[in-house]
Amino acid sequence: MHCGTAPLFVSLPHDGSALPDDIAARMTPAARRVPDTDWHVSRLYAFARELGASVIVPKYSRYVVDLNRPPDDTSLYPGQNTTGLCPHVQFSGEPVYLPGQEPPPEEIAKRVESYWRPYHDALAEEIARIKSVHGRVVLWEGHSIRSIVPFLFDGRLPDFNLGTVGGASCSPQLQQRLTGILEAQHEYTFVVNGRFKGGYITRQYGDPGNGIDAIQLELAQCNYMDEDSFSYDETKAPSLHALTRRLLEICI
Repeated sequence: MHCGTAPLFVSLPHDGSALPDDIAARMTPAARRVPDTDWHVSRLYAFARELGASVIVPKYSRYVVDLNRPPDDTSLYPGQNTTGLCPHVQFSGEPVYLPGQEPPPEEIAKRVESYWRPYHDALAEEIARIKSVHGRVVLWEGHSIRSIVPFLFDGRLPDFNLGTVGGASCSPQLQQRLTGILEAQHEYTFVVNGRFKGGYITRQYGDPGNGIDAIQLELAQCNYMDEDSFSYDETKAPSLHALTRRLLEICI
């Protein structure tokens, strides 16, 4: 956790890629590569500290526990394919665990207490601190995903996917200003409240009537990295980086 001086809090809940040895030993070789990590988002958002933002980044992979899912594992997208609190399947549809090695309910409960709860306690405490100083706070959820994931959505994902839970987690004025930035550029495709409207964190903490705006940005990874090797692309990333920075500057 980095505590900043601006009314902006950047949360990167899927940036972690570490696996405890006992969990990794039960996973398939493909899953141990943690392919569904939001690769390099900490690098993309490194500028946020320069803007004075607070930043929180986890150590462990979403395969250990998904910090952007509710603790009771209620589906965020009823009727659509998705992955759960302690995922059993990868975004490819392939299994995370070797046969018979999936975590039982009591293990899931322990993971919630050991990994999920501390992250959310820290989120709540920092939101309260920033709001006490500035009277308002913008919680920015930074995410990324492969541009083509048939298990989750049809076709290619737009480059920028802005989510405000259909406008419920963010003031209309801020959403309009952010949308205006995306409309004014022609390099990247975008959608507002499309397939990714905002996960648990956006829904849980967004309270625009009380001065807490929460926004999720899901970026298509093809614009800044190689989606197969997971390597950062130094030639592609700067342009994406610049537009993302402009969005966060609007929040401040």
